[in-house]
Amino acid sequence: MSRKVRYGMVGGGRGAFIGGVHRIAAAMDGKIELVCGAFSSDPAVSRASGRDLFLPAGRSYGSFEEMIHAERGLPAGERMEFVAIVTPNHLHFAPARLALENGFHVLSDKPATFDLAQARELGRLVSSTGLLYGLTHNYTGYPLVKEAREIVRSGRIGAVRKIVVEYPQGWLATRIEESGQKQASWRTDPSRSGAAGCVGDIGTHAENLAEYVTGLRIRELAADLTTFVPGRLLDDDANILLRLEGGAKGLLHASQISIGEENNLAIRVYCERGGLEWHQREPNTLLLKWPDQPTQILRTGQPSLGKAAAAATRTPSGHPEGYLEAFANIYKNFAACVLARSEGRAPDPLETDFPTIEDGIRGMAFIEAVVASARANAAWTALG
Repeated sequence: MSRKVRYGMVGGGRGAFIGGVHRIAAAMDGKIELVCGAFSSDPAVSRASGRDLFLPAGRSYGSFEEMIHAERGLPAGERMEFVAIVTPNHLHFAPARLALENGFHVLSDKPATFDLAQARELGRLVSSTGLLYGLTHNYTGYPLVKEAREIVRSGRIGAVRKIVVEYPQGWLATRIEESGQKQASWRTDPSRSGAAGCVGDIGTHAENLAEYVTGLRIRELAADLTTFVPGRLLDDDANILLRLEGGAKGLLHASQISIGEENNLAIRVYCERGGLEWHQREPNTLLLKWPDQPTQILRTGQPSLGKAAAAATRTPSGHPEGYLEAFANIYKNFAACVLARSEGRAPDPLETDFPTIEDGIRGMAFIEAVVASARANAAWTALG
């Protein structure tokens, strides 16, 4: 890269969790610079958060509207080039729309919006402006997830027959939202989270991972949603049957009441001639399974891996890489495409590997189909 790419942040101020993760990921390669922010809906907290991050006082704004309009008025070589949105779900759409309308690229936390209608509107806006929109389904940034994708899509192990993808957690096994726990309170609130709880928070990660690795879209699903914790307003457990393109079948399990589980995201893909297995708890290992020979163990950093996995690998073989590095790969690729756009050139094809608005629309269609199916006693429901 010829220079650092400049970005501003909406959300992620004092007391936030995911904002800090985004900033670490953005800074990891030393090629992206935070230049401004509207870090809270409270102007005083926003400006205090800007001081915490050593930003100039004039670049810590009281609202995202103020930030976007003020940044647009700065010289091209000083203003932010993209906006990172790290707010609760109901606050994704408005800053994304305003940023796109004012010429700024957008990188948003997932899900893309509060509902499917908003996601589709963003899709139309991205198309009409020609600007970049990325979504931080960060699990696609792991080197061996990219290797799994390459193996499946190459046809090496044959057509996909079955997918088993799961994302169990246990942190919401009790009603901690009543204790004032900030992360739990908004995720279990329909007015801020949307139509789904567990499904919107982590089920969409499992859906995105399944479609990313296999290249197959979910056509229809049958969903059983449960709210186990008394008094909770949204689902905290989901069991979903999937029918995908090409006749493949799938199982998706997401849960936030599975006591003892942390972020145990995993995927297994069974094809005609072989199978794959990957777990986030051991992200640097991919199992490649055969019917007539021992299981192969593929490891991050091995020279035999494909170009996509190699491009996403940051340390020599044998050194652990994890969540933050995968997250940083999303930022690295997105920023490289922003820079290429500003320089009037095409990016390296490997740099275009990040989730887009189409993935955001797919995620919102998945949520709506799951909720509709569950309300109809797990009736088969097509994705809209």
